[in-house]
Amino acid sequence: MQRSKIQVMLADDHTLFRQGLRRVFELEDDIEIIGEASDGLTIAQLALQYKPDVVIMDINMPGKSGVEATRDIRMDSAEIKVLILSIHDDEEYVFETIRAGANGYLLKDVESEMFVEAVRQVSGGASFVHPRITTKLLTEFQRLSNNLHAAGYADGGDEESPAWQEILTAREMEILSLMAQGKSNRSIGQALYISEKTVKNHVSSVLSKLDVDDRTQAVILAAQKSWVKL
Repeated sequence: MQRSKIQVMLADDHTLFRQGLRRVFELEDDIEIIGEASDGLTIAQLALQYKPDVVIMDINMPGKSGVEATRDIRMDSAEIKVLILSIHDDEEYVFETIRAGANGYLLKDVESEMFVEAVRQVSGGASFVHPRITTKLLTEFQRLSNNLHAAGYADGGDEESPAWQEILTAREMEILSLMAQGKSNRSIGQALYISEKTVKNHVSSVLSKLDVDDRTQAVILAAQKSWVKL
């Protein structure tokens, strides 16, 4: 039976922060908070008992860290999605949580609208990474790619790959470029003077045409093909 709302659990050792998140999601008709915890051990137990759609997980908690709790949850139930919250924008933290099975990574200073968008995307099976971190990851990816080319491991695919004009429309390429800058759907709409719904439709079309699952993969692919500049 399909749920009418996205069921979410909160895990953070700061009560005021959890209360603030709860208030953010109480304003949304399609999201409900079904539980919360202040440590990693408790949230892992609650998540495996009540099976929420998404667990919003602080990375630093007493007893058991968010990374350890994420690993426990994802090993037992791949259907429960985990969205990591952190004050750290170091890519090593991101890689560690991804290896543990996290589906997304947000910084705690993010605007409330991005919290909501991230929960919706993660619950739908996509990944979601904070734009600031996405830029750092792409920069690191480009550095590694350049090192491989310099070392003679390039596969020559760039020359044989079709130009973006053969796959995307000019508007879609424009939106993809703004995605590479880490802009949200709302920010893209404001920049291009189009509605957020229209942006979402274009983003869906881009993902479909590039045969990728989410925005991050689309931007990484575009950077690999030198379609966008970081």
